[in-house]
Amino acid sequence: MSGNPWPEDINEESWCRLPLVDRASLTDGARAIYDDHADPAGWSHAGLRGPGGVRLHSPHLAELWSAVGRYLRDETGLSRRVREVAILVTAREHDSRFEWQQHERVALRAGVPQEVIDVIKHRAPVDGLDETDALVIRLGRQVFGDRAVDSEVFGSAMARFGAQQLIDLISIMGTYVATAAMLTLVDMQLPPDEDPLLPMP
Repeated sequence: MSGNPWPEDINEESWCRLPLVDRASLTDGARAIYDDHADPAGWSHAGLRGPGGVRLHSPHLAELWSAVGRYLRDETGLSRRVREVAILVTAREHDSRFEWQQHERVALRAGVPQEVIDVIKHRAPVDGLDETDALVIRLGRQVFGDRAVDSEVFGSAMARFGAQQLIDLISIMGTYVATAAMLTLVDMQLPPDEDPLLPMP
């Protein structure tokens, strides 16, 4: 692998087990997604070398996923900070190194304090954090770690977000669970010039 310490089944262009998708093989709608991902100023954080590029191997799914993703990213009324805390706690609970690598820096740009990022990263107590940040972290830890949400956390989340935004919030988390599973399947590697930001167990 030309200097990269990657497993032998990793494609050097795509950084995973699948090659970069052939644009010519895509539907018109999927080609538009491809072009957006290929554009450094486009919607995707990771471009074609990441979950969006992998998902294009199923073009119709990519089109449907893009519509849901745009809603969850831009139209729920949830703040960018809440969204990024939700993504980080999901990535941490699933030890999804590639997701974390992309979203730690996005979270910082969205106003998530480094203290909050470090609490999630190191699975530390949430005592003393901003109330909403702490609530989202507790919710994610209970859903994914405990496999049960207690009445106090649910009640606090309903009071803070209401039913629609709470379902949108857990759906943001759910999409990143699906993405983490896909990235695990294809053994997505980190950019070769970057050190891992997420310590693994």
